[in-house]
Amino acid sequence: MTAASRVPVLYLSHGAPPLADDPTWTRQLATWSAHLPRPTAVLVVSAHWEEAPVTIGATTTVPLVYDFWGFPERYYEVTYSAPGAPELAEKVRRLLGTGGHPVHEAPDRGLDHGAYVPLMEMFPAADVPVLQISMPSLDPRRLLRFGRRLAPLRDEGVLIVGSGFFTHNLSAMRTVQEPDGEPPTWSAEFDHWGAEVLAAGDLDALLDFEHKAPAAAVAHPRTEHFAPLFVALGAGGGSVRSVIDGYWYGLSKRSLQLD
Repeated sequence: MTAASRVPVLYLSHGAPPLADDPTWTRQLATWSAHLPRPTAVLVVSAHWEEAPVTIGATTTVPLVYDFWGFPERYYEVTYSAPGAPELAEKVRRLLGTGGHPVHEAPDRGLDHGAYVPLMEMFPAADVPVLQISMPSLDPRRLLRFGRRLAPLRDEGVLIVGSGFFTHNLSAMRTVQEPDGEPPTWSAEFDHWGAEVLAAGDLDALLDFEHKAPAAAVAHPRTEHFAPLFVALGAGGGSVRSVIDGYWYGLSKRSLQLD
């Protein structure tokens, strides 16, 4: 692929396992993927795997990680047998290794729900190789640099996906009883601020979102679901547009494409 045809980078709000039952959101994800160039592989950095040094997950098809609790049994019976991506794993090792980043391996770790829940809607045939790597830090600037190390993969057809949630406070969201219920003020304010600074290309404000964004401490009591955005911003480095917006049980499901 040439630089002009390089694959975009995504930051998506991945939802919980019941996302599969939401006809609107599943349709939005399927429509999005239908308009993307078909990737040679998918590289996922999920909010649900923090580990330093950077760790590469399974490069063969192994069982999924059902990293959630209290859901009906059927959500623990879901499978997604995407091919492994050993060649991509080797490229990741080289890219990160030349930057002085040690790389570990976890050959038995399968995809967690931050990876497979959205990918099941976007690539339901499970015929695109998938590799998940850990998020080595929550520091926005470190993650931006981390994403920049991975950016060359785009020219080889690799779809880099940062998987989080644009607002994420599970305790506070319990006040919203329906998927399309009115979002709480804190979620709406943070989402509106985020959309504005992204549209303005104000990277400095984003990097300092914990101090600059309204209701940041409520929208993200812990920042692991916003952090994958900085990997995507580093790998993307181009224009940013919102592909999905709106709310799910009051949480902003804003999802972005970086071209």
